[in-house]
Amino acid sequence: MTEPRELHIRVPVLARIEGGAALSIRIHDNHIEQADLNIFEPPRLFEQLLAGREYHEVPDMVARICGICPVAYQMSAVTALETLFELDAGDWVQRMRRVFYCGEWIQSHALHIHLLAAPDFLGFGSAPEMARDYPDEVRRGLELQALGNAIIRLFGGRSVHPVGARVGGFSRAPRRQQVQQLVTQLEQALPQAEALLRWTAALELPDATQDFCCVALRHPDEYPMLRGRLVSSHGLDCAIEHFEQEIREFQVPHSTALHALLDDKPYVVGPIARMNLNHDRLPQVTRTILDESGIHFPSHNMYHSIIARAAEIHVAILEALELLQDYSEPAHASYTPHPRAGTGYGCSEAPRGILYHRYTTDERGNILAARIIPPTSQNQAAMEQDLVESLHTFGLQQPEQALRARAESVIRNYDPCISCATHFLRLRVEHD
Repeated sequence: MTEPRELHIRVPVLARIEGGAALSIRIHDNHIEQADLNIFEPPRLFEQLLAGREYHEVPDMVARICGICPVAYQMSAVTALETLFELDAGDWVQRMRRVFYCGEWIQSHALHIHLLAAPDFLGFGSAPEMARDYPDEVRRGLELQALGNAIIRLFGGRSVHPVGARVGGFSRAPRRQQVQQLVTQLEQALPQAEALLRWTAALELPDATQDFCCVALRHPDEYPMLRGRLVSSHGLDCAIEHFEQEIREFQVPHSTALHALLDDKPYVVGPIARMNLNHDRLPQVTRTILDESGIHFPSHNMYHSIIARAAEIHVAILEALELLQDYSEPAHASYTPHPRAGTGYGCSEAPRGILYHRYTTDERGNILAARIIPPTSQNQAAMEQDLVESLHTFGLQQPEQALRARAESVIRNYDPCISCATHFLRLRVEHD
C-alpha cells in the first residue's frame, strides 16, 4: 500500500519557454484534484491602448505585442481593417503577405524545435548542452531561424517588430535582386527542411494519445495561413465574424490571461490542429516525407506537435519559393484605404494557432474598440486538461524530478507565448 505523502515541487522560472508563470498541482489519494497554470504577468492592456488611435497606427502598435510573432498580429489587424474598409489590396500584396507570414512560421518553428523542445526528448536540460552531442542539428536550427528572419526583414524592414506592413499593402516593394538572393537561400534550405522533418519524425516521443478538439482555419485551396473559415474536428464551420459567438472567453482566478472554451470544453489550436484539419492541403512532397517516416495525421498525440512544426517549415519554404520564383516589382506596393465607420474581423494562423482581431472604427477610421484573442490563451484550458491526463498516465507516484520534467514537457509542447496571452513556470505539486 502506497503511503500518503505531501510533495512540493517549485520551479521559479521554467527554461525554454516564452514568458513566465507558475503551475500549481494538488494530488490527493493518487488523484489530481487541481492543476492550474498560473499566469501572473500584469496585463499590458493593448486593446485599450488602441482605442482612440488612427487606423494606420494599428499595424505598428500590435507588432509590439510579441517579438516572436509580430507578423501574425499585423496580418490579422490589416485583414480586419481592410475588410471593414472594403479594400482589396490586390494579388501581389496578398501573395507577398503569405511569403511574409512564411518567414514567421520558419523562424518561430525552428526556434521552438531546436532550442526549446528537442532537449526534452533527447535528455538534455538546455540547447547548449544538446549542442555538444548534436552540433549539426542545433546549427541547422539557427540557420533556419536566420532564414525566416531574413524573409521578415525583406518585407518588414527588420525582423523584430517589423514596420513595413500597412493597411493596404507594404511601405515598399523589395527589389528584384534582393528577392533573387532570398530565393537562392530558400533553395539551399529546402534539403535542411526535409532532413529536419525526417529527424523529428524519428525522435522517441512519448506515446500519449488523447481525445482533444482541434480548431483552425480552413481554405478550399490553401494550407491555412491568412484566410479561411473557422472549423473544428467536432463539427464547427463558420465565418470568422462569428468567432465570438462560438468561442466563450472568461477570467479564472489563477490567471491574468483569459481562458477560452468551445461548447464549454477546452480546445487546441496550433500546428497539430492545423495539420489534423488540413493534412489534405499539404504539398504532395511533404505528405510523401511524412508517409515514408511512418507519421500520419490526424494524430491524437500532442507530442506530434514537434513533427507538425517541422512539416510546416517544409511547407513554408516550398510556398515562399513558389511565390517568389517569378517575382516582379509592382507599380504600387500598397493601396490607399477609404475609412468608414463599422466593425471588421480578422483571423490568421500564427505559429501557435489562430489569432483573432476585431476593430470598431468611426467614419475617419479612428479605433473605437478593439478585441484581440491570442492562441496561447485559447490553449490554456487544454494545457491544464493535458497536464491532468498526461500525469495520470505517467504515474503520480513517480519521483519528484520525473513528475516535474513531464509537466514541463507537456507545457512546452504547446510552445506557449505567455506574454502574448496576458509568463512560466513555478510548479508546486502537493500530495495529501
